[in-house]
Amino acid sequence: MSRSMPSPADRSVDRPAARALRVASGLLARWWRASCQTARLAIGIPDYDVYVAHVRRTHPDREPMTREEFFRERMEARYGKGSSRCC
Repeated sequence: MSRSMPSPADRSVDRPAARALRVASGLLARWWRASCQTARLAIGIPDYDVYVAHVRRTHPDREPMTREEFFRERMEARYGKGSSRCC
């Protein structure tokens, strides 16, 4: 075999390491997405992409709101329609 081509034995040793790297990067990506979503919810910014996925999964007959409609509806639900609430 040439020096540029790894031998079959070298490739079989590398497979577990490559698989472990793929699994670790997948876990890191999932952790990052969950962390971002948690941070957005903590400061009151709803996640539009999660909403769209939910509507398409659970209500296939319904069209999801546009991004602007979604944020307007969430802000009205959180703060009201301009009226101040004391209690």
